[in-house]
Amino acid sequence: MPDFITAFYTQPLFRAERFVLRWAAGARSTDDNVATLSQGSATHFAVWEVSERRNDQVLLAQVGGRTYSWLQAGDGKLRFGSVVVPVRGRAGMLTLGPVFHSLLSAHKYYSRALLAGAARRLASV
Repeated sequence: MPDFITAFYTQPLFRAERFVLRWAAGARSTDDNVATLSQGSATHFAVWEVSERRNDQVLLAQVGGRTYSWLQAGDGKLRFGSVVVPVRGRAGMLTLGPVFHSLLSAHKYYSRALLAGAARRLASV
């Protein structure tokens, strides 16, 4: 699990996201922050806080936001998932909202690319 967390959050694609988060949200993160997260000694990373952690997985919740990220490594498999918690819209129906909804398709491809990138990094170690 620690190697998966490190491979995931230090790969070039996620480094770009870390740059955007630093610029847009003021959420600075370094490889040292990733190391403390991977070893289980961090409770925060960039815009997320550790919501739950087990030996084979970690769940991160966006601080003050509506997104969660989940990583799991076990049984020879790597898993990554993310979720946006819907809110009640004007009509009272649950909705992701226009911004999240418009980014959903792109986010699916991005998530797959992140998982594949982390798997490649682990395979090369």
